[in-house]
Amino acid sequence: MGTFIQLVVDGLGMGSVYAALGLAIVIVNQSTGMINFAQGGMAVLSAYFVFALVGVGLPLIVAILLAIVAAFLLGAFLERVLIRRFEGGDPDTAIVVTVGLLTLITGVCGAIWSYNNLHLPWLFPPESFSVLGASVSWRSLGTFLVILACMILIQVLFRGTKLGLALRAVADNPAAAALAGVPVGRLLMVGWGLAAALGAVAGALIAPRLSLTPGMLDTVLVYALAAVILGGLSSPIGVVVAAWAIGVIENLAAVYVPFVGHDLKIAVPFVFLFIVLLVRPQGLFGRKTVVRV
Repeated sequence: MGTFIQLVVDGLGMGSVYAALGLAIVIVNQSTGMINFAQGGMAVLSAYFVFALVGVGLPLIVAILLAIVAAFLLGAFLERVLIRRFEGGDPDTAIVVTVGLLTLITGVCGAIWSYNNLHLPWLFPPESFSVLGASVSWRSLGTFLVILACMILIQVLFRGTKLGLALRAVADNPAAAALAGVPVGRLLMVGWGLAAALGAVAGALIAPRLSLTPGMLDTVLVYALAAVILGGLSSPIGVVVAAWAIGVIENLAAVYVPFVGHDLKIAVPFVFLFIVLLVRPQGLFGRKTVVRV
């Protein structure tokens, strides 16, 4: 029983890492209608900002807050000067642009900070405590609670504020939103800025766990996209729950399914994803899209 609980606890900790990036992807989609494949690269760049600021002597929490502000400005800038040329056009072109942006950001990080593993300090203390025979670290619990708070804030933003409703209106129908007097261009910038800011939080939480390298989030991005698809693009709660489920299922399968082991455990969440999508193509918590012709 203790082993089972430990696997669940560890899975929730790793799932929170996937959820951090997944929530940033959801913000971009809810506010612009796009899937941003460059989100991982932007989070990595923010983590390097934190690393650089800590290196000049700033306290870690101050460095993270400044990186969040810088990430917001960078996200808004990229939307204004680059992404806006492709919003509302061919979705395939937009995907290629964000993938290219991911490659560019990764190369810039490597050129400036090298491709060596760098150490970013943890925001939370290293001590652990025992729960039902399982060892729970404050680092995993802190990451879990931060992601839980982000999920609640995003849900409140898109469901209960004028800004969130305006962002959703712009994503659904920018032409109609513009006719209604909504500042479409400004809100698109805000959407990308918010996603980049949340990506900075994700980068600061993930980098100490994985070690800081330009490609540290490549695999995490795949898991985050799986969580987004599984949970539903329209549901921040669904994305977080799906990310936690992926982390837990992966851990349990590695130990309790003999032919899987640690070598094949990466495939288990995606098999689960395929099964769910056969039954609910919109994801576990997503809404069906009705198109009237």
